[in-house]
Amino acid sequence: MIEQREPVFEVPWHAQVFALTVHLNEAKYFAWQEWVEAFSANLARHGLNKDLNGGDDYFLAWLETLESLLNDLGLAENYEVELTRCAWENAYRLTKHGSPVCLKLF
Repeated sequence: MIEQREPVFEVPWHAQVFALTVHLNEAKYFAWQEWVEAFSANLARHGLNKDLNGGDDYFLAWLETLESLLNDLGLAENYEVELTRCAWENAYRLTKHGSPVCLKLF
C-alpha cells in the first residue's frame, strides 16, 4: 500500500523559489551559510520568530531574502527584480485559469 503524504510545499511557487535558491547555491553564486545568515536576519527583522508552517509568510520572507541577496551580490538589481515581478503579475492576470503562466521578458 502506498502511503499518502501531505505536499511538502503548499503551492508551486514555494517549491520554485526554494529550488531556485538551492540551484544558485549549488552553482556557487553564494555559500549556504551566507544564505542562512541573510534569511535568519530577514526573519528576525520582520519579527517572524514564531513557528512558521512553511506557508506564504515563510516563503514571502524567503523570496524577499533571495531578492536582497541577489542585489547585494550584484546578480540582480532591484529595478530588474521589480520589472520581472510586474511581468509575472501581468502574465498571471492575463492567463486563463488552469493554463500555465507564460512569462515574456522585456
